Amino acid sequence: MLSKKTKYAFHALTFLGKVGNKKPALIQDISEAYGISHKFLENILLELKKAGILGSKKGKGGGYYLIKDPKDVALSKIIRLLDGPIALVPCVSINYYEPCIECKDEATCGLNKVMIKVRDEMLNVLENKTLADILEKE
Repeated sequence: MLSKKTKYAFHALTFLGKVGNKKPALIQDISEAYGISHKFLENILLELKKAGILGSKKGKGGGYYLIKDPKDVALSKIIRLLDGPIALVPCVSINYYEPCIECKDEATCGLNKVMIKVRDEMLNVLENKTLADILEKE
């Protein structure tokens, strides 16, 4: 399940994608549009800026703006950035692998095999869908 943090990030990115053309938007405007706490949203936007997805401008006419084209912002990148692993169990995670404590033999674990398939299907969608796909649906 996506965290509120990640859902809010997608809402903010959608807002900024609609503004387009590297025009800055105020945190307050995004916050009011989606009912997100200003402080919480500010932290999310800072993380997206540090990741090279957003830029910001200070002063009059300032705010946050997309520096990447929406078609270059994979949904998987945002999820991993804010929520960490996409896999539902740690023993099948590509980037955050950990053995399961309760599993005696990963090689013969049926749950592991099913979760690998689930992970692969989710990754196929999330790595091939972008912010542009979200904007297209709105």
